Amino acid sequence: MENVTPAARTDIAPRFLQWSPIVLGAFAATALSSVLLTFAVTIGLGVTSTAPTWRDASAALAILSGLYLIIQAVLSFGLGGYIAGHSRVPVGAATVEETEHVDGAHGLGSWALAVVMGAILAALIGAATISRTPSMRTSAQASAAEPLLSYELDRLFRAGRRAPNTDLSAERAEAGRILLTTSSHSGLSADDRTYLIQQVGALTGLSAPDAEKRVDSVIANAKTAIARSRRSTIILAFSVATAILLGAVAAWAAACAGGRHRDGAPLPEWIERSNALSRRRTVLP
Repeated sequence: MENVTPAARTDIAPRFLQWSPIVLGAFAATALSSVLLTFAVTIGLGVTSTAPTWRDASAALAILSGLYLIIQAVLSFGLGGYIAGHSRVPVGAATVEETEHVDGAHGLGSWALAVVMGAILAALIGAATISRTPSMRTSAQASAAEPLLSYELDRLFRAGRRAPNTDLSAERAEAGRILLTTSSHSGLSADDRTYLIQQVGALTGLSAPDAEKRVDSVIANAKTAIARSRRSTIILAFSVATAILLGAVAAWAAACAGGRHRDGAPLPEWIERSNALSRRRTVLP
C-alpha cells in the first residue's frame, strides 16, 4: 500500500499573532486604566489609604470601590481587545469561527500584555516611593506596624512635656511589633502588656493606673485596626482577581466584535445603535 500524504487545507488562515495590534491594544488598555484608577484615587474611592481615617470607611464604600475596579477593568481591557481585533490584518481565507478565534487570541494577547505592563508600572511606582523614603533606621528601629498603627503609637507615647530632640524610634518600633501580636490566636501576652505599661509610664510620666488605661485602649484600637486592614486587603484581593479575569473575557469578546466590524459582518445590536447615533450626529448641522 502506498502512503498517501493528506493535502494541506487552504481554507483556514495561518495561526500566528500580529504583534502590532496586540501592543497597540495593550497600550490603549493600560492608558485608559491608568486614567480611571487615577480618577478613583483622586476622589477617594479606595479600600486602602495611608491616612488613619481610612479605617472609618463603611463596608458600602469598600464594595463600591471593588465594583468600580471591576468596571474600569472591563472597559479598559474591552477597549484594548477591540483595537487589537479591529486593527488585525486578515491573512488568507478562513471560516467565521476560525476568524473569531484568531481575533479573540489577539484580544487575549493584548490583555496579557496590558496586565504585565500594569504590574511593571506599579512596581516602578512602588520602588520610586520607597527610594524617596528615608532609610536611616536600623533593623531595631524598623517596624512593619508603623504605617498601619502610626496613630495608635502616637497616642501610646503622647506626653505633655518631653525633652527636645528625643528620639523614640526604637521604642515605637518595639511597641509596634508587640501590638501586632494582638491579632494572633493567643493575643497579647501578659508580660508584653506589663512591659508596655512600664514603657509608657517611663516615657510619658503617667501614673501606673493612667498608663494601664492608655495601654488597654491602644491595644483594643490596634486590634480593630488590624482586623479592618485584613478585611480591606481581602476585598481588594478578590476585586483585583475578579477584575483581571473579567477583563480577559471582555478583551476576547471585544476583539471578536472588532473583527466583525472590520470584516463588515453583522454586529451586535448595541454596536449598531451606537453607529446609528454617531451617523445621526454627523448629519446634523
